[in-house]
Amino acid sequence: MSARSTSLVSTLLGPLLLAGCALDIPADPDGTLESIRSSGELSVGVSPQPPFTTLPDGIDEPPAGTEIDLVTGFAQSLSAEPTWVVGGEESLMRALEEGELDVVVGGLTAESPWGTDVALTRPYLVTVEDGEETDHVMAVVPGENALLSALERYLDGEQP
Repeated sequence: MSARSTSLVSTLLGPLLLAGCALDIPADPDGTLESIRSSGELSVGVSPQPPFTTLPDGIDEPPAGTEIDLVTGFAQSLSAEPTWVVGGEESLMRALEEGELDVVVGGLTAESPWGTDVALTRPYLVTVEDGEETDHVMAVVPGENALLSALERYLDGEQP
């Protein structure tokens, strides 16, 4: 077979072979998004940071705040209910790293030192205080890109 024929065959068959791989991108190596959908539960770490997240006065009341409302809506979009785990930012991020939580909220910013350990969403809100802009984000399980993309799409749709 001539070099030209080989090149032509490669050009024609290459895309067909790649299409046969049926890659789902973005993907969740651990299947977190599918697990949330099938279990009906979104495990959310909450670190208190008003007005984004506030803790209830009573034991039977869920947390409140703007991020709680957003995450509740995201859970509902997946036909799931949020399960709240309250804690300090460090312990919640460690649990997120280990896959024990799906999402962490608590007034996180794009400059969060946890950005190297967990996945941060694109900024969903920019606040200005004393002339300084702050980009607000949420954290998700590292490497679970389908979950990250789904949350970002939801947050994009919730913008005013």
